[in-house]
Parts: sequence; C-alpha cells; structure tokens
Amino acid sequence: MNDKKYYSLYSKIKGRILSGELEAGEKLPSKRVCADREGCSTVTVERAYSMLEDEGYIVARQRSGYYVSRIDGLFDRTKTREAAPIDHIPEPHAHPAQDFEYSLWFKTLRRVISERGDELFVRSPGQGCAVLRNAIADYLYRYRGMVANPRRIIIGSGSEQLYEIAVKLLGRDRVYGIEDPCYSRIPAVYLGAGARVCPLKFGDEGIESDALFGERFDVIHVTPFHSYPSGVTTSISKRYEYLKWAKAKKSYIIEDDFDSEFFLPGHPIEPLFALDTESSVIYINTFSKSLSPSMRMGYMILPPALLEEYDRRLGSFSCSVPVLDQYVLAEFIESGSFERHLNRVRRRMTKKG
Repeated sequence: MNDKKYYSLYSKIKGRILSGELEAGEKLPSKRVCADREGCSTVTVERAYSMLEDEGYIVARQRSGYYVSRIDGLFDRTKTREAAPIDHIPEPHAHPAQDFEYSLWFKTLRRVISERGDELFVRSPGQGCAVLRNAIADYLYRYRGMVANPRRIIIGSGSEQLYEIAVKLLGRDRVYGIEDPCYSRIPAVYLGAGARVCPLKFGDEGIESDALFGERFDVIHVTPFHSYPSGVTTSISKRYEYLKWAKAKKSYIIEDDFDSEFFLPGHPIEPLFALDTESSVIYINTFSKSLSPSMRMGYMILPPALLEEYDRRLGSFSCSVPVLDQYVLAEFIESGSFERHLNRVRRRMTKKG
C-alpha cells in the first residue's frame, strides 16, 4: 500500500470540506467510485475515509455511505483566517553591548559543549547547578571579598523572578518597604506577586530615618549602590542604620546590588550582605548589566535561617535557567574571563570619567 496516496487523498478531501466546496450533509462517492476516479485501490480510499471520520470531518451512515459532517463555525473560521493573514512582528534593530566580547562567550560555549557532553542534558537542581553556584561563591570572595556558602545561593532568570521568589518565601501577607523614588519595576513585581508595598522617602544618603523607623512595614527592599533614578549610593552610616532596623524588627532586608560591579574609583563598596552579622540580608544580583541584557541569569543568597523554609515552600520547583547557560556562565567565571571583562569595562569608564 502506498502511504502517500491515502494521505494525499485524505488531504484533498479535507481541503474541499474546509473550503466549503463540499457542504455539510453532502454525500461522498462510494469507496469503489472514489477509487476509480482517483486511480487508486479501495483500501487507500478506506484509509483516507477512516482518517476523516476519526477527525470528525465526515460521518458514516449504515448502508448509506459517508457524509460531510456539520461542524459549527467551520466556514466562519475559514473565512476569517483567509481575510486576516498573519501580521508578522518586525525584528527590532539590535544594539549589542559594545564592551562585551561576544566571540569569547561563544568560544566558551563551544568548549563547554565539547567537554561537558551528557552533563548538559541532566535536569538542573531547583536551586541551580552546583558548578555555577560554586563559581559565583568563588568569584564573590575573590572580587568582592564576600563570603557566601554555595548551598545558600539560588539561581534565577533575572532580578524580577528573584523578587518573586523572595515574596513566595517571606509571604504575600507582609508589607514591603521600597525606596521612593525607585525603579518602576520593583513595586510592579511586588504588587503583581500579590504583596503590598509601602513607599519610603529617599534622601541624599538613602531612606530617610523618619520613614525607616516611622512607617509600618515588615521587609525593606533597598538598592544601596546607585539607586535609580536618583543615582545615590547609600552612605556607610545609612547602611548600618538599615541593619539596625532589621535587628530591631527581627526582619529581613532584600538587597538589590544591581550595577555594583562597576564601582569607581578604588575598591568595591561593601554591600549590606558583607556588613550583616545577624543574617538578616537576602542578597540579589544579576548578570544583565555586567554582561548583557540578554543574559537572563541572576542569583540570590539566602540567610541560613531561610534555607529550610525555601526547601519547604519552593524546593520542588525547577530552576528556570537552562543547564547549558549555567555551565557556560560557570566556565566564563572560573576561567577568569568575567573578571577580566569587568576590569576592562572599569578602565574604559575611568578614562571617560
């Protein structure tokens, strides 16, 4: 039997039904008559009719033959599809980051594919692959002087997803204090996750003390380095004031350390995470600014007390970052390419400044 023949006949009859050439209730020719017309065997016709019947295009009546089914809305749908062709979305003009050496990234990608092989097809643990969590911990210690246990590092696809994880972990019933003004996506994500927000007046050094200790909220979300849109970097005294608030409230600070790799001049400014002695800081950072906006990868470091709660509430969820991307980034960091890239960008920024 020629499989192509029966499928070709099936497609031909189906097309005539969809176009309206064969109307609902119209009788189809018998298998023998159809076979004579099409120059094929009755078995071929039988298979084609059987497929059409299985899909509901025709119906068999005992001792009468096959008839076109009445399908509500079929012809209206067909006319609508013909009248409204697909309007394709134009591809936006790409503006890649000029400071990023894409050739080096792709070279790293090829090396990982060549050397890692089957490891890239193993499901990622919920917190992210160990190879990337270890690489991030080593990088933070070398480059930022931060001591982070890899077991407390959670990999996610960018800061917005990590904010959502924080809400799921701490609870939607809490009120989240945010800088006012701040990056518009911060309150949008919290509100979208079902949490409440409390804007806190932001001054020349950070959140003003009256707002910090006078408002009713449970958690604060801060961006100590180059807060947007003010551009203010929180003073060291204000950072300790944030930690004092957390200790007094026995609560948590969500520290968004976006853009902090590009500190100028001199040594990196210590994040709240490094100053914290009470394990009250949830640290968040991403690679979208340091590498490229297309690198939808970030990480959070949880206080030890929240690890058990994370396992209970979110331990069964899969990591949203593809395994291949995690291994490539880990290799990029471990090889020293990431730090060399940061240093190169900082040197260019210094010259421009």
